Amino acid sequence: MSFIDEIEKRRTFGIISHPDAGKTTLTEKLLLFGGAIQEAGAVKSNKIKKGATSDFMEIERQRGISVATSVLAFNYKGKKINILDTPGHKDFAEDTFRTLTAVDSVIVVIDVAKGVEEQTEKLVEVCRMRSIPMLVFINKLDREGKDAFDLMDEVEQKLGLTVTPLSFPIGMGYDFQGIYNIWEKNINLFSGDSRKDIEDTIAFEDVNNPELDEIIGEKPATRLREELELISEVYPAFDRQAYLDGKLQPVFFGSALNNFGVRELLDCFIQIAPTPRPKESDTRLVKPDEKKFSGFVFKIHANMDPKHRDRLAFVKIVSGTFERNKPYLHVRHNKNLKFSSPNAFFAEKKEIVDISYPGDIVGLHDTGNFKIGDTLTEGENMSFKGIPSFSPEHFRYINNADPMKAKQLEKGIDQLMDEGVAQLFTLEMNNRKVIGTVGALQYEVIQYRLEHEYGAKCSYEQFPAYKACWVKPDDPKSEEFAEFCRIKQKFMARDKFGQLVFLADSEFSIQMAQQKYPSVKLFYTSEFE
Repeated sequence: MSFIDEIEKRRTFGIISHPDAGKTTLTEKLLLFGGAIQEAGAVKSNKIKKGATSDFMEIERQRGISVATSVLAFNYKGKKINILDTPGHKDFAEDTFRTLTAVDSVIVVIDVAKGVEEQTEKLVEVCRMRSIPMLVFINKLDREGKDAFDLMDEVEQKLGLTVTPLSFPIGMGYDFQGIYNIWEKNINLFSGDSRKDIEDTIAFEDVNNPELDEIIGEKPATRLREELELISEVYPAFDRQAYLDGKLQPVFFGSALNNFGVRELLDCFIQIAPTPRPKESDTRLVKPDEKKFSGFVFKIHANMDPKHRDRLAFVKIVSGTFERNKPYLHVRHNKNLKFSSPNAFFAEKKEIVDISYPGDIVGLHDTGNFKIGDTLTEGENMSFKGIPSFSPEHFRYINNADPMKAKQLEKGIDQLMDEGVAQLFTLEMNNRKVIGTVGALQYEVIQYRLEHEYGAKCSYEQFPAYKACWVKPDDPKSEEFAEFCRIKQKFMARDKFGQLVFLADSEFSIQMAQQKYPSVKLFYTSEFE
């Protein structure tokens, strides 16, 4: 198969939603259709309750939430599909924002009863800013929920999207009978039996055919005809180019838990979703079909296997092919590195791959060379843009609770900060360490992982900060900058990379600092021009 064919084959996408909308369940069912797993984690037997395949950190199993992005791949109908299952919980949003830099399209999952929720709005906003093609899946149709038209209105108003339904429910909740697939012109009848892999599908070119009344009953058939007529009048016809440009969002209905409507979503997705897209670097636009390799690190995960203390850097391949044992330039360090065992992922399984193509995600064993946002190339000096660290909103001093384990604590903090779980600031005045996070739940995760993965114990104390601002003076030697540092010395710190940070105690003190010291620029992300 040629290089271009390999690129055409790939679909790399993320699944985003508010917690509990059924994102991880949908991921499982997609894997099930791809023949990648034999049974889903939702299948509960009496003796054991299986955890979802994509949640493999111990704390995730306990809490029932995803806290790290999982990478999963499978083949389906001649296409190679890479899924990035992201955390829905807002405390882990930063991980999700960074993951969105590595996907070519997105599936947004919405709960039929709850509709559009706050976290979904934030994530969709990020996708809209980047013009990422989005497809909406309205989940949990077997439960009582909002009317389908009301839901689509809500999606348009709250998320600012332009939708067009490609499938439509017949009834809802207790009256739910199935789905009319507008894309394929057929009807899927819901049996309510989730053990059946594929439900009954009946081809139906013409909904006015009287047979429809016999299959679903006269009343539901009349209602469906009216609704489909309304759809054709109110919603735009599906236009693939508008979808790829991020201007039109197709909507599917289904129930992931009951395996219903998932195949329709997947069949349509592989036909319309984009192949790997070009990506902007600081010097030029990089296209996937270029011969030379380039890629970037969007995630680092320590201790994927607690027995081996291994650390993996996840690299999204943007152009060319990534080959095992071939030297590549680490742009930030300006040195060549070779990788003898690059991994491809399949849920918890990893396998060593000899060659990977644009759109693929490769896991590289890392001994501390990488940080999030690093670029690898075949020699070209460029960096991919848009993978910042965000300003934390929670700050706490971190103290060592076991003086005998100081080394383990230091190593643990160092590695967890590289993962981007949180950010470490060292105060200039007394060298005390402060951990900043986007969400408070992260502190628990850090404490748990330090103890269980590094054998170190820590305790926290509140640190009175409101936001972290990265500091960039117009002239580092100016008197104004020296005065700013002297007056604010109690709040000055360095981040992990030695950049100066002002840990402001309130919005007011940020405004005052900007008025009083205009030549000292303050930024809320660590990536500034």
